[in-house]
Amino acid sequence: MENRRSLPDVLSGAIFAGIGLAFVVASLGYDVGTLLRMGPAYFPLVIGGLLVVLGLAIVVKGLVAGEAIAFGAIPWRSVVMVVAALVFFGLTVRRAGFVPAVFVTALLTALASYRIKPVTAVVVAAGLTVLSVLVFIVGLQLRLPLLGPWLTF
Repeated sequence: MENRRSLPDVLSGAIFAGIGLAFVVASLGYDVGTLLRMGPAYFPLVIGGLLVVLGLAIVVKGLVAGEAIAFGAIPWRSVVMVVAALVFFGLTVRRAGFVPAVFVTALLTALASYRIKPVTAVVVAAGLTVLSVLVFIVGLQLRLPLLGPWLTF
């Protein structure tokens, strides 16, 4: 019987576990609280712990029952567009406002795929913007301006 390992599974599992461990370690400096009175460390600790467990499970799966696959070509367009979208959001959400920042971020990430048409990307970005406003501004009541000072005339 051939012992097959999946390098992509092992690496992605290790990344999950590493990020989860970073959240767990960072949360240890804060008060965890209890289930009914959660402290600032509770959520990052729980999510970080789940990421560690998930990451280790993926690593084990990659070592034990992995498929013999190799990395393919790196989709540089997608990588650049997604990174640009995240940087754009971080730099503009306070000054341009929530709606334009989410719309452009969603548009850039939708256009990261060479298979999506521009009209479809705009529709997806508009839908995600409406959904984000409903969830974060209306539902969670985040205090972010819908249109920021850069766009007020």
